[in-house]
Amino acid sequence: MRRAVVDTNVLLVANRDHEDVSEECVITCIEAIDSLRRGGVTVIDDEWRILGEYTHKLNPRRGQPGAGDAFLKWLFQRRVDSRYVAEVTVTESADDWFEEFPDHTLQREFDPPDRKFIAVAAADAGNPPILQAADCKWLNWWQPLSIAGVHFRFVCPDDVGRFYSQKFPGQPRPEFPEDE
Repeated sequence: MRRAVVDTNVLLVANRDHEDVSEECVITCIEAIDSLRRGGVTVIDDEWRILGEYTHKLNPRRGQPGAGDAFLKWLFQRRVDSRYVAEVTVTESADDWFEEFPDHTLQREFDPPDRKFIAVAAADAGNPPILQAADCKWLNWWQPLSIAGVHFRFVCPDDVGRFYSQKFPGQPRPEFPEDE
């Protein structure tokens, strides 16, 4: 993996802090963040909104840190080293409203705390995918965002598909993007 924006739920799943995910999903999330640590670049915003969310939801200092906690600690230790972390500027013109979000109509549909991930991916010249583990609502949005240049990697497609069928019964499940 070269470059990626990591949604918080990838780290939560890697910590085993997400109910109802499969063991395979946990392992895949751990492998995804380990791949970034070994040879990738994690893309965040320069105001540390993403790191702030990670810090709020994770705790690398607790007694028995999980893989997501360890990744956060690793990010903090390397946050100024461009070989591992890239910081991009995004413009927050109102609370959780980003000018870099490529489709402002679609931005209204997104959970406000998730908008920063889209904005950061859109602002980065390296065109990183967003790693998404378990939020099935993103299945409805990846195609229009992909057309606008924001790409996704659903690291747990079986779990996301199952969650989608449970959350939206009777609706056909959207396709998944091709792995990049």
